Amino acid sequence: MATYHPDRDQLLIEDVLAALGHPVRLGIVRELAASDHERTCGSLPLEVTKATATYHWRVLRESGLTREHKRGRYKAVSLRREDLSTRFPGLLDAVLNSSPPSALGEDRQAI
Repeated sequence: MATYHPDRDQLLIEDVLAALGHPVRLGIVRELAASDHERTCGSLPLEVTKATATYHWRVLRESGLTREHKRGRYKAVSLRREDLSTRFPGLLDAVLNSSPPSALGEDRQAI
């Protein structure tokens, strides 16, 4: 069974923003952006169950933020930086250059 990846012109801003709105997924995107090569799903130290991690990876893929392919026994994942930059110029850079979620913790609790 083929893994679904939306085409560039199918990427929707509301899907991308919703995917980026969760701290675990935002952390994954930050890690992928900081890496100069694709990563395997298991190479990121996520503090969630395997089932929850699988869910987050699927949301990222189906929103168009990441692309997956099989590499041996593992799934290799990369950030779709070019597609995102073409479809939504400046969005990914703005998100990646924003303050990390942990720096906002106390301010967010006051809201």
